[in-house]
Amino acid sequence: MHSAEMVMETKLTLSKKAYFVIKRTFDIFASLIGIIVLLPLFLITIIAIKLDSKGKAIFTQERIGLNGKLFKLYKFRSMVDNADEILQNILSKDDVLALEYRVNKKFRNDPRITRVGKIIRKLSIDELPQLLNVLKGDMSLIGNRPYLPREKEDMKPYYEKIVSTKPGITGLWQTSGRSNTTFKTRCKMEADYSEDASIATDIHIFFKTFIVVFKGL
Repeated sequence: MHSAEMVMETKLTLSKKAYFVIKRTFDIFASLIGIIVLLPLFLITIIAIKLDSKGKAIFTQERIGLNGKLFKLYKFRSMVDNADEILQNILSKDDVLALEYRVNKKFRNDPRITRVGKIIRKLSIDELPQLLNVLKGDMSLIGNRPYLPREKEDMKPYYEKIVSTKPGITGLWQTSGRSNTTFKTRCKMEADYSEDASIATDIHIFFKTFIVVFKGL
C-alpha cells in the first residue's frame, strides 16, 4: 500500500472513531433527557395498554445488535398477547398473507394489532421504551432497524454491513416511506446507511423523523 493511501485510510479510521464517540455522547444525554421529559407519556401509555388488552405493557424481544450480538429490545406492546401464535396460524392457513409476509416481513393490515396499538404505532410511541436500550448502549437514536434473529438469513448479502453499526430507534428506512418497501430493498438501504454513516446523515434523519411523525398525526 502506498503512503498516500495509508494516510487516507488512517484519516478515515480516525474520522469514524470520532463519529462514534460523538454519537454515543449524544445518545446518552438525549436518551436521559427523553426518559425524564416523556415519563408522564410513558405512564399514560402503560395504563391505556393495560385497559385495552390483557398482557404486559412493556414487550421485550431478542434482536440483532452491533456485530450480530443479541440484546433484549423494549417496546410498548402494540399487539395481542399471543401475537406469535396468531402469526404462525396465519402463515400456515393463508397463502396470500404468507406471501406478503415472506416478501415484506410484515402485513399491511396486521390483524394482531390492538386498538391502542394502532394509535401508538401511528405516532411511533411504541418505540419510546427503546430509549432505555439507547442508554444501555445496545442501540443508538439513529441507526438501522433492530432485526429479529429469524431474519438473519433473509438479510444476506447485506447482513455484515448492517450489523457494523448499532440499530436505532429511527433511521433511513423509517423516514423513507417504509410501508412501501420490500424487505430486500430495506436491507439494501440500511447497508448503504451503515457504509456511509456520518454526523450530517444522522442530523438529516433526526429532523426528518419529526416531519414523518407529524405527517402521521
